[in-house]
Amino acid sequence: MKGLPRLLATALAASVMACAAVPAFAAPADTPVVNAPAGSVMGLREGGAEVFRAIPYALPPLGERRWRPPAPMPRWTGVRTAQAMGVACMQPPMAAGPYDRGKTPMSEDCLTLDVTAPVNARKAPVMVWIHGGTLIWGSGHSKMYDGAAFAKRGVVLVSINYRLGVLGYLAHPELSKESSDDTSGNYGLLDQIQALRWVRDNVAAFGGDPGNITIFGESAGALSTELLLASPKARGAFDKAIVESGYLFTMPELRAKQGEEFSAEAIGLWLTAQLKAPDVAALRAMDAQRLVDASATAGYAPNGTVDGKVLKRQLVDTFDHGEQATVPLMAGFNSGEIRTLRFLAPPIPASPAAYADEIKERYRDLADDYLRLYPASGDLAQRGLDSTRDAVFGWTSERLVRKQASLGQPAFLYYFSHSYPSADAAGLTGFHASEVPFVFGTITETPPAWPAIPDTAAERHLSDAMLDYWTSFARSGKPTSERGPAWSAFGADSAFMTFADRPKASTDFMPGMYALHERVMCRRRASGIQSWNWRTGGMAPVLPPQAPECASPR
Repeated sequence: MKGLPRLLATALAASVMACAAVPAFAAPADTPVVNAPAGSVMGLREGGAEVFRAIPYALPPLGERRWRPPAPMPRWTGVRTAQAMGVACMQPPMAAGPYDRGKTPMSEDCLTLDVTAPVNARKAPVMVWIHGGTLIWGSGHSKMYDGAAFAKRGVVLVSINYRLGVLGYLAHPELSKESSDDTSGNYGLLDQIQALRWVRDNVAAFGGDPGNITIFGESAGALSTELLLASPKARGAFDKAIVESGYLFTMPELRAKQGEEFSAEAIGLWLTAQLKAPDVAALRAMDAQRLVDASATAGYAPNGTVDGKVLKRQLVDTFDHGEQATVPLMAGFNSGEIRTLRFLAPPIPASPAAYADEIKERYRDLADDYLRLYPASGDLAQRGLDSTRDAVFGWTSERLVRKQASLGQPAFLYYFSHSYPSADAAGLTGFHASEVPFVFGTITETPPAWPAIPDTAAERHLSDAMLDYWTSFARSGKPTSERGPAWSAFGADSAFMTFADRPKASTDFMPGMYALHERVMCRRRASGIQSWNWRTGGMAPVLPPQAPECASPR
């Protein structure tokens, strides 16, 4: 009987493949058909590009495959139709706001990717997009992620789905026992690695260069990019990386407590109890939507797990040891990141004096440095937004480019401070993810509640310039544009590019910002009892004493 679930899963997977494939036939002249190593696919011509949607890169993670590493998709027979929009991976409902795309078809059978290629492409640079959404929400299938503008610049765009939430990141002692290397968790990250392997093996058939692949993502997609940079299992799967609004918080260790974080397996046991499930078998028997919704309601927060195999160390330690992938890197963040993430910001102080006293109490010998950057005057609410933005996204972005430059790799830093009337009116100037439609050239394809971007020559000029920089970086490792100034690599002069109304090259990025937050995070790490994350101002724990290794920023 133990073999029966596996037989059923195998039969189901075979049925899925058979339904998706059709016998070979002569397609219309304007319908692209690609014979890839994975199998033949028929796409469509759209927006001046060849588009192939919802191509499976792994077997569906159903039944016994739930909480297993992705299994490669066997080559299918016949021609698979790849013209319809794919489904999202399972996720709970999203709160109303600019990121909510409304009702989205979902399934556990979601490990697919989209390919958008220039017509008659040959050895074109490849960019692989990893969507954001806190590792809980989102999908690679979105109008805002349309690849037509990339194709016009001679780039093949691949956008991927990966398992989310409890289905993508649950660690549990029973799951670890099932695995050949005695680990669990990181299934969503393993999906991404499998997708990159698929791209390496198949993208040449679509006109892409398997020797020139750039991964890029925003928010949780940026975190995923960092994890791929760190993971030895992803080594050699890509050649460049772009991190848009990434973060470097403490991750749970598989079995050990890390600072204030419980171990990943302990979190899995806690969640199992919350769901009133006696074991993993009961969890596998649960309806996927019920499982995902109940896990989110219980407060389960997905994250990468330091398991010694997929992720060997904390991200900060990996970069400190120079163990990350030695590839060119671009990283940056937005001016108003916390305006849509206000739950991260500290409470507004009662008065300037109360604010100053609180900072002195919490930041001790670093209080003067803190107050120089975030003074006890003017708009105290803005001080909280700025300090949290810098602690989360500013520190991360500069740390990444510094560490990559120290390996001798070209590293480029940007700061997106562009806004427009509807965003300003909503109090969302430069909000989290607001650069994405400019990067994709999809300023008219944003979600329903996204502050509408005016379709003007000025907005399109900025978008075109950003597309130039992003795609030229993918092509050559150096971002360039005829619509903007030369972009120098980050070095001793702290060079960076600001994207405001137009691109502007500058040096001496945010003096004092990195040094302050690096010292704070270093002392939290050295204490062994504090986690390093977003807490600033009135939310910050009392700073641990000075540690020798934290005397100067690294």
